[in-house]
Amino acid sequence: MQASEPPPPLPDYEQPPCPEDGYLWTPGYWAWGGGGYYWVPGTWVQPPRVGVLWTPGYWGFVGGVYAFHIGYWGPHVGFYGGVNYGHGYGGAGYEGGRWAGNSFAYNHSVTNVNVTNVHNTYNETVINNVTVNNTTINNVSYSGGPNGARAVATPEERQAEAVEHVPPTPLQARHVSDAGANPHLLVSHNLGHPAIAATPRPSAFNAPEATAAHANPKEPESHPFAASREQAAPITRAIAPPPPPKPAAIPPAQPRPAVNAAPPKPAAPVAVVQKSKPAAPAAKPAPKPQPKPKPKPKDEADHGHQ
Repeated sequence: MQASEPPPPLPDYEQPPCPEDGYLWTPGYWAWGGGGYYWVPGTWVQPPRVGVLWTPGYWGFVGGVYAFHIGYWGPHVGFYGGVNYGHGYGGAGYEGGRWAGNSFAYNHSVTNVNVTNVHNTYNETVINNVTVNNTTINNVSYSGGPNGARAVATPEERQAEAVEHVPPTPLQARHVSDAGANPHLLVSHNLGHPAIAATPRPSAFNAPEATAAHANPKEPESHPFAASREQAAPITRAIAPPPPPKPAAIPPAQPRPAVNAAPPKPAAPVAVVQKSKPAAPAAKPAPKPQPKPKPKPKDEADHGHQ
């Protein structure tokens, strides 16, 4: 598994409680697939046999590319690039527990176990050293490169790597496959904050004990995901200014009272004058009563006198 770009920073999340005695913790990591990086949730698994410990896989910058070194089971924890996965995996070795005969004892100071169900526990303070060679490695998910962890394998770690070890179990392989098929675990979808960061058992993505990444994890300012969020802010600010010009459109309404609102009023009286003139001829019907011809008989009377 190789990539031309570095994996995102490791998300911060809470470890689900150990489901029962005999389960060992395997931290989450970023894997590479057809859709880019996707998160493989940390989970509790049963080891292939008694007495083995899990060496986490890690990304390393080699030959100009980022190559993934697959994790494995063995009697000792080997080199995993100095990556601080947390929960006992602080960059070298494992402080979360140890084998005591055929039983596994859990360090309650860094491992989430319910002492009511898991009785084989102990408390041992672990100093979480996040600096190696003056380089902060907290949340950095790869070794080497420009900003990766600067760790060198110890002779013991090299020996552990050389000893015959056991590959991931079938349930672990299925867990990785199921994570790759879940679009919500793609970094392009969750921007480095997966909603399923850890599970109580392999592939138990919907279990109530599953935990999500913290909302505000610590991440380098130079990381592309942090930069994209900062660049998005000014875009929203630029959208706000346009609204102010709208009130400027109100002034055009002011001329309305100054427009020729008065002229139409004098036009009204002119029409009234025209209507009054035709009223004069209306007096003509008055002559209709023509009883005046009645005096004609008077003339007849005069003729009679003659």
